[in-house]
Amino acid sequence: MPVPVLLVTGFLGAGKTTVINALLAAAQGKRLAAVVNDFGAINIDAELLAGSAEGIVALQNGCICCTLQGDLLRTLSLLLRQDPPPEGIVIETSGVSDPAEIVRSLLDPVIWREAALDAVLCVADARALADRPTALEEALLLSQLRSGDFILLNKSDAVTADELAAVRGRLSALLPARTVLETSHGAVPRDLFFNEEPPEVPDRSAPPASRFTTPGFETLSWTADRPLSPARFQLVVSRLAPLLARAKGVLRFEGQERPMLFQMVGERATFGAAPPPPPGAAEVRLVFIAENGRLREDALRAMLNGCLV
Repeated sequence: MPVPVLLVTGFLGAGKTTVINALLAAAQGKRLAAVVNDFGAINIDAELLAGSAEGIVALQNGCICCTLQGDLLRTLSLLLRQDPPPEGIVIETSGVSDPAEIVRSLLDPVIWREAALDAVLCVADARALADRPTALEEALLLSQLRSGDFILLNKSDAVTADELAAVRGRLSALLPARTVLETSHGAVPRDLFFNEEPPEVPDRSAPPASRFTTPGFETLSWTADRPLSPARFQLVVSRLAPLLARAKGVLRFEGQERPMLFQMVGERATFGAAPPPPPGAAEVRLVFIAENGRLREDALRAMLNGCLV
C-alpha cells in the first residue's frame, strides 16, 4: 500500500504550521513525517514543529514547487526507505508558492505507487478574507484555493457569524465543488485525512456501523462480491462527486484479475494497484464520506448495485 501524503497549502499567516501541529498532535499513534518549507534561510516553521512528528525535514532557501522540487522528491524517497517507514507524510508549502506543480508531481504514477497524494488542504484566514473580500481575486491565493480539495477557514472564531457566512458564500460561488471547513487554532477533523482501508463487513446484508467521528459528516459503506462495470462506475462517480467530501476503497473491474485501490477527493479520482484482499473479504469495499444530509443511503446503494456485472 502506498504511504498517503497530505499537502498543506495557503497564504502567509493563514495558520498552516498550526494546522500541521494539530494534525501531528492528534496522530493517535500513527507514525507521521512532516516536510516543511519556509521561504528563507532560517526555517522557523521546522523549529515550531520540532518534537511533534516522527521525522521533520526542512527544505530551505527555496520553494518546493519550483527550485526545490527535486529536493522534495529525494526527501520523499529517503522517508519511504526509513525502517519502519512513516504511515503518513504531511508536506507544507511556502505561503508564497503556487502548489499546482507539486500536485502534478505527486500524481505522477511512479511516485503514486509509493507515496499517494491523499488530499490537498488549503488553509485560509477567515479574518483576512472578511476584511478584504477582493483578496479572492488575487492570482496566487486563487490558485492555492483551487488546488485545495478541502478549504479550511482558520481563525473562524475571530469573525462574526454574518462575516463567516459571507466568506463561505463567496467561496461557494467561486469554487462550488470544494468542501469548506471552519476551525480555530488550527484544529483539523483528522478523520477526513489519512483514512484507513475500508473495514471488513462480516454481515454483508446490513450496512456497517459508522466509525466516523467528525461532527457534520457521515459515512456510508458498500461491499459486493462481483466485479464492476468500468463505464457504469465512472458515470456513478461523476454524479456523486459534487456531493462527496471523499471516497475510498478497494474494487475490481470486469476483466481485471487484480483489485484496484480507488480514492476520490474533491474533483480528483485516482486508481492504483491494491494488495490481494484477505481471505473472506469482499471483492469490492467502498466508503463514502459526505456532509450530513447530502447522501441518501437507498439511492446510493441503488446506483452502486447498478454498476455490478
